[in-house]
Amino acid sequence: MIENEVKCIAFLPCRKGSERVKQKNTRRFADVDDGLISIKLRQLLTVAEIDEIFLSTNDEKIIEYAVELNEPRIIIDRREEELCSSATSTDSLIKYVSENIANSVILWTHVTSPFISAKIYSAAIANYCEQVLCGEFDSLMTVNQIQKFIWNENSPVNYDRGVEKWPRTQTLPALYEVNSGIFMAHTDVYRKLGDRIGEKPYLMKIHDLVSFDIDWEENWIIAEQMYLKNISDV
Repeated sequence: MIENEVKCIAFLPCRKGSERVKQKNTRRFADVDDGLISIKLRQLLTVAEIDEIFLSTNDEKIIEYAVELNEPRIIIDRREEELCSSATSTDSLIKYVSENIANSVILWTHVTSPFISAKIYSAAIANYCEQVLCGEFDSLMTVNQIQKFIWNENSPVNYDRGVEKWPRTQTLPALYEVNSGIFMAHTDVYRKLGDRIGEKPYLMKIHDLVSFDIDWEENWIIAEQMYLKNISDV
């Protein structure tokens, strides 16, 4: 429980049929036989502050694996096929969450971020308590800070070459990339705004290595080597 008996529920969407990385949820990853789903569930189950894990999937292999774990904190949600296609929008999934999880703080995360460890999740929950429940923000999301030379097709977007053509990167104004590692908001935000963040989210900065996301086959190859080098310690 976070406070006032409000649950903290991890929402973990895992649809089958990935097109860019085949069977990415369950195929052997590095030295882990059951792959990314095994890593992520182990990480989430290690976090004492998470009351339940809402595992939303249409993948029978994932369901079978989760049942074998026999963990009462894992709630298996057999998501309907029409909400499990590559064409399913995130907005549709947000609406689905708002209709199926009540009066809770939702921690939305993904199996494709294997280096977001239990320690990072605990830190996110602590930040949520401090910055949202006791602070000025209404939600939280993880980001990567960028201080590089960013251009559109014609000119820089984060510095003025009329002032200085090549300023030191550390003096550039920081920009923030949403890495989709963690989103935290109360279900009230989902219902009122139709979004998984509010109007004033707290930006929790994490390292690029920690936020590494597996979206393409080449990401998979790199991530396996990172995992074998113990980038994440659960």
